[in-house]
Amino acid sequence: MKAKILKTLATITLVISLLKIFNSCGNREETTSCFPNQLISVQINISLPAYYPLQNIGGWVYISEQQSGTKGLIVTRTSSGFKIYDRNAPHICPDTNTVLEVEGGTLVICKKDNAKWFLMNGAPAEVSAYPLKQYFSTFNPSTNVLNIYN
Repeated sequence: MKAKILKTLATITLVISLLKIFNSCGNREETTSCFPNQLISVQINISLPAYYPLQNIGGWVYISEQQSGTKGLIVTRTSSGFKIYDRNAPHICPDTNTVLEVEGGTLVICKKDNAKWFLMNGAPAEVSAYPLKQYFSTFNPSTNVLNIYN
C-alpha cells in the first residue's frame, strides 16, 4: 500500500515538475520572439566630445544613431575593452516603459518593473532577470574608432 502511494506521489511530482519546465520555457520563448531583431551597424569616434566618457574605464554613453536598434544602445568602457548593450529590456516585450537606463554609473534599470543589471558585464543583479542583449565591437586605438555590429 505504501509503495503504491509513494509511486503515485512520485508520478504527480514528476508531472508537476515537467509542466513548470515547459511553462517557463514557453514564457522565455514568447519574450525572445518579441525582442526586436534589428541591424546594428554603428561607427563612432571616441575622440569626439559626445563620446569623451568612453575614453576612461567605467565611462558610458547612450547611442541613438541610425542602425543602433529600436531603442538605441548603451556603450561602456571596461578594463578589457567595450561592452555594448541593447536598450530594450531582455526579459519583457518592448513598450514605452521598457527602455533601459543607466543609474548611478553602475547599474542598468528597467523602469517598468525595476529589474537591474550590472553595467560592467551585463549580468543580472537579481536572480530572475535575463542577461542584457550584447553586440560585437572592434576598436582601432590608432584612430579611436569603435565599430559596433551584430
